[in-house]
Amino acid sequence: MALAAVHDIYEVKAVPAVEEAMRRTMPAGVAIAAGDTALELPLTLKLSRLMTLSPAEAEVLRELQSHGRRVTRGREIVVEGRKYDELLILLDGVALRYRVLSDARRQVLNMVLPGEFIGYPACFFEGALYSISALSDCVVSPVPFIRFLRMFESHPRLGAAIFWLLSCETAMYAEHLIGVGRRSPLQRVAHFLLEMLTRLQIIGLAGELSYRMPLTQELIADALGLSVQYVNEILRHLREEGLVNVERRQVTILNLEGLTSLADFERSYLSRFRFAELAAESWPVPT
Repeated sequence: MALAAVHDIYEVKAVPAVEEAMRRTMPAGVAIAAGDTALELPLTLKLSRLMTLSPAEAEVLRELQSHGRRVTRGREIVVEGRKYDELLILLDGVALRYRVLSDARRQVLNMVLPGEFIGYPACFFEGALYSISALSDCVVSPVPFIRFLRMFESHPRLGAAIFWLLSCETAMYAEHLIGVGRRSPLQRVAHFLLEMLTRLQIIGLAGELSYRMPLTQELIADALGLSVQYVNEILRHLREEGLVNVERRQVTILNLEGLTSLADFERSYLSRFRFAELAAESWPVPT
């Protein structure tokens, strides 16, 4: 489904300039120097931490993120069962990936943050496997799936790097499955808080030990398979133990080492990649 065909359904509106989405994504107090816009776009920022981007590659990424469209809070971006022929890059806001069961119960799968993709793996199937809705007002940039495929020929390093980023989502699903299957509720919440810290740090939306939680306790409970009351009790326990404080959705890690040990958290599945090393062996950095 092309984005142009769903404007009326999703209330998608064009964004006058991509710089607006980028400025909304950056943390408060971060200045954007002239000429640095391409570097600071969320997908570009993520990939620049994965490998050294050539000017030509940075320009390709800037163009991919230049077709900003607004999606109002609460609107569905991807609807389970529908066919999609494009990916969307989330430039600003937070989206929620979930599935509604036949008895109307909802299972939250994960969140989509700026610099991440919407429409994967929907574009690989006859119909989307899950739904994605805008948890806040969002800005997305649609890119036809066929263009991503052609990128492996025209810009193979970028194509491979984007594929590498998508594999990170698979690793998160594996961690979540381990959490539900083997971690205690206390460990699940602790692991979730640390995973969010790491993901937000990668795109510059978290400090060293603090961030604003994009989810309500109800959604955290849905994501972790717990009740809202239980999540609230666990957060209170973590605060009393001097590990983390959550107040008005502002998360402050008080004891990083202690919380990491409790959660058995290893951030390598989110931030430590061999891509630069492998890419250097396969493709020289283009000039």
